[in-house]
Amino acid sequence: MIENSQMKLDFNNTEVAFRNKSDNDLEKAYWLFKMVASNSLIKIGTPLTNFALKIGLPIQGIIRNTIYKQFCGGESIEGCARAITELGAGNVTTILDYSVEGEESEASFDETCAEILRTVAYAKKNSLISFCVFKPTGLGRFDLFAKIDAKETLTAAEQAEFEKVHQRIDQICKACYDAKIKVLVDAEHSWIQDTIDDLAREMMEKYNKEAAIVYNTYQLYRSDKLASLKADFAYAQTQNFYLGAKLVRGAYMEIERQRAGENNYPSPIQPTKQSADADYNEAVTFCLDHVNRIGFMAGTHNEESSRLLAEELVSRGLSPKNDHIFFAQLLGMSDNLSFNLAAAGFNVAKYMPYGPVKAVMPYLFRRAQENTSVGGQTGRELGLIMREKERRRKVKG
Repeated sequence: MIENSQMKLDFNNTEVAFRNKSDNDLEKAYWLFKMVASNSLIKIGTPLTNFALKIGLPIQGIIRNTIYKQFCGGESIEGCARAITELGAGNVTTILDYSVEGEESEASFDETCAEILRTVAYAKKNSLISFCVFKPTGLGRFDLFAKIDAKETLTAAEQAEFEKVHQRIDQICKACYDAKIKVLVDAEHSWIQDTIDDLAREMMEKYNKEAAIVYNTYQLYRSDKLASLKADFAYAQTQNFYLGAKLVRGAYMEIERQRAGENNYPSPIQPTKQSADADYNEAVTFCLDHVNRIGFMAGTHNEESSRLLAEELVSRGLSPKNDHIFFAQLLGMSDNLSFNLAAAGFNVAKYMPYGPVKAVMPYLFRRAQENTSVGGQTGRELGLIMREKERRRKVKG
């Protein structure tokens, strides 16, 4: 079984990668990635689309049938059911991600918390959902996190406000613990991340005594995060809890470098892509070395890192279905990794963002901008789509 996983793993198998896409879906994806490939178009299109939505121009239908359909599961939990089932048909599970951003009121934080609790209840009934997830700034003000990170004194009102943030996070983690559903704590900007790390560590210490339920995120494009991972594991050992770790490269590189330059402090970002890749791969190896006490998710669109983990599982004689090891990619991207890994028997999950079209637009714009900044990603997607279109033409004769 394990040897077969290694033999069958072919990231260029487009038939498996796009099995759930119709010819029409494939054509839409082709033109969408062609558009995303244009940096200038993204820069111009983002503010124009925001403006059109703000003044009420009827463009939501266009967005819903193009970029939204590619990268999102639906406008509600129930609206994601079809997409969840389609992924499940390819042995890929779902991470339901409520991706509404930008609202900063106590009412919106309470509503986001309630919605995430609904995803937990839904996941408990649906075995195709392997993880829940939350973004800490969906549950509390960004500036409040920043003030705590900067070690500034909070007012009494701010202390009360942060206690509510703490309660929301604890409520979600407890619900996941009770339901035996794993939950991912998303990483954010470096100048609020220490506070998020402290909260995640506290939740792991509380709810990971019997199994890895709460997973913190380690952005390995930061030069200090491999050390953080190792330090957190050492602490977990002394306090006798399982470490949960989602390993990613990172999502805020350009913003981080710009802020560091403007504020005259050393950039937290790795000096080169090679150093980020080296730390990422070392983090994967470290987690495998301690897999009995670490549950981890390799959240990556990098083919080399994905192959490294798959081959390490084989060489170490670990089951591809080991519940402590998951691969993950974003919905609508790197299907060649997700579905070929799943076909070879590995645990694979897709991040499935959902929410009303207008409210999810900040997430979608960030995805588009990231695609243009990640070297080769868009070209890779386009090349695979073109290869599958050609394969289907030949099959039809």
